[in-house]
Amino acid sequence: MGLMSVQHEIKSQLAKLLATEDLVVEHRTVETAQFNVHTRVLTLPTWEKASNVVYDMLVGHEVGHALFTPDQDLPKNIPHQFVNVVEDARIEKLMKRRYAGLNKTFYRGYQELSDEDFFGIGDDDIATYNLADKVNLYYKIGNYIDIPFSEFDEMPIVRMIGACETFSDVLIAAEFLYKFCKKEKEKEKVDDIQMPPQKQGAKNQETQEGPKSDEGSPDGGSSNDEENVENESSNDSNTANVPSDDIDDEPEVRTVDNLEESLKDLVSNTSLDNIYVEIPKVNLDSVVIDNKNIHDTIDSNFSRQTKKLGNEIFQEVDGEYYKFKKSAQKEVNYLVKEFECKKAADSYSRATTSRTGILDCSKLHTYKYNEDLFKKVSVIPDGKNHGLIFVMDWSGSMSTVLKDTCKQLFNLVWFCKKVSIPFDVYAFTNEWIRQTFDYDTNQYINPDIKPHYEKREGLLAVSEHFSMMNILSSKVSSKSFDSQMLNIWRICCYYCNQWGTPYTIPEQVSLSGTPLNESLVALHQIIPKFQKENKLQKVQCIVLTDGEANALKRHCEVQRNWDCEPYIGTRSIYPEKTFIRDRKLGRTYKVGYAWHEFTDLLLTNLKEKFSNVNFIGIRILSSRDTNNFIKMYHPVGDELHKLQNEWKKAKSFNIKTSGYDAYFGLSSSVLSQESDFDVKDNATKAQIKSAFVKSLKTKKLNKKVLGEFISLVV
Repeated sequence: MGLMSVQHEIKSQLAKLLATEDLVVEHRTVETAQFNVHTRVLTLPTWEKASNVVYDMLVGHEVGHALFTPDQDLPKNIPHQFVNVVEDARIEKLMKRRYAGLNKTFYRGYQELSDEDFFGIGDDDIATYNLADKVNLYYKIGNYIDIPFSEFDEMPIVRMIGACETFSDVLIAAEFLYKFCKKEKEKEKVDDIQMPPQKQGAKNQETQEGPKSDEGSPDGGSSNDEENVENESSNDSNTANVPSDDIDDEPEVRTVDNLEESLKDLVSNTSLDNIYVEIPKVNLDSVVIDNKNIHDTIDSNFSRQTKKLGNEIFQEVDGEYYKFKKSAQKEVNYLVKEFECKKAADSYSRATTSRTGILDCSKLHTYKYNEDLFKKVSVIPDGKNHGLIFVMDWSGSMSTVLKDTCKQLFNLVWFCKKVSIPFDVYAFTNEWIRQTFDYDTNQYINPDIKPHYEKREGLLAVSEHFSMMNILSSKVSSKSFDSQMLNIWRICCYYCNQWGTPYTIPEQVSLSGTPLNESLVALHQIIPKFQKENKLQKVQCIVLTDGEANALKRHCEVQRNWDCEPYIGTRSIYPEKTFIRDRKLGRTYKVGYAWHEFTDLLLTNLKEKFSNVNFIGIRILSSRDTNNFIKMYHPVGDELHKLQNEWKKAKSFNIKTSGYDAYFGLSSSVLSQESDFDVKDNATKAQIKSAFVKSLKTKKLNKKVLGEFISLVV
């Protein structure tokens, strides 16, 4: 059999296309293919040793069961093997009828199986097989071997099987087939009983395995054998009329067993089994920390320090905030201008012009050379309702760039405020749900840990300590909004001030790990809720981060010796052997080896699920990390050199081959520079030039990025 590398996920798509439904297709290290007609799960063995045509044939056969075998219990009076023989013949006939191209696939596939003797025929005389075996061979490899049938006894049943159109027909034909084989088996046994001892001994000797014994009677059987035959004759002579249910030897379809055993050899048992996991549906009530709850906690902390130390502790940082707010208005106005221009251009590009049917009197004098004499009306469609969701990295590695990232965020948020676009800003963290100290009671308070979802095997694992802090929202009043912006500014300055600040921040808003992938899981519920509450047609999701995250683990069921019930724990995901499955989309995604690919995989799933959402990544980079970041998506080639040159010139670039619709790389050093041209009175020419160049670079970077951002938003 010609072997080749089989792409399992392509075969999964083939199965879905043939079944014309989003079957759940799993490739596992199992011995035989199975289709659960109740759960609609098609399990295919990893037939690594099968040729492509045999693989297609086996997939087509199992899809036949998915399409035509009903979800009902089989009758107990007919062995399942006999029902399967008849049902296999019916579903393959219907599949060939429905998909004419499968005729060739089945023909070539069974030819290979016949040549390799998958049915275990060898040099046997087919005429000695029972009718069920002959029928099984006839409807599978009847084109390649001669199968004799008696015209009066067997052919009517063969024709009945070939004429089956419904499963009810199958059950009727299977019952006839079974009874016929049962009757022939009983008849054969009675013939053996009535056979003379000498001939029966010879027959036993022919069927006995191993070498013939030199000792014993001349006819080849021992005296003990003769006694056993006589005893069996005397005992069984009285069982000729015993009901068939009392006879131990039931008729078997050994060609079915042989085929199943042979197909097992196609499965590679040396590789790890494929693992299929799904994305859990998290409870937003436990995942999302309410905006009011967050700022009440922050306000309480700052208020306590103000009473103790005075307002002077925030004087410097607040002054810096208001200075930045004033200087940022230019960039915000630039954003608004770009947005309105592109929005208007988009509307006019979709404008339609139609005739009214009313004559335009001003054009009547042109009737000799102009056929268009009617008034026209232009219809400009209304713009779409926009909304933005921001996801901010609140990890420890962000400490040095948190303030600069905050500036970018504030520019975008002020832009949304100015053009009345609804928005929500979330910061992902593992620190909000933690033990805290209550200053009023002077006691530590343990957190109320609630599970985000019901744990079960086959789900991606999301930590119970993971939270999405809703730090900013368009729902609050203007006064509260400005106060909340100031709170976030103070926290960002607290982490970015290398000499320390005269104030502290609440423990709950401490920087943590990087639950970026957990936040993408939560977006499956956050996006539709945000869209429904604000009645939006178009949503943008912007992720601001300085790095990637580790792949999530998966839940698995473990039976521990000391537990009565199975324990749901977690295990790491095996790259290349784990698939994330989305039942609603009917899609599976293979988890790769590279750690950053897991995030791209989750983003790809989100994009396919929410086609009206743009996912934009903003990555804050230091110069030393730039090349490694670009090479994750462009290891070699012209695009690599193009992005490297773009970074050298503008200190930014846009990667379009990641899971994001656009992934902006921004220089952390340029972002930290002030865009205002500000120099001392006694500055030298060199200092003035340096300050001017820095100001231009910063403005150029901001305008470039913000311009590309607006083109995606509109």
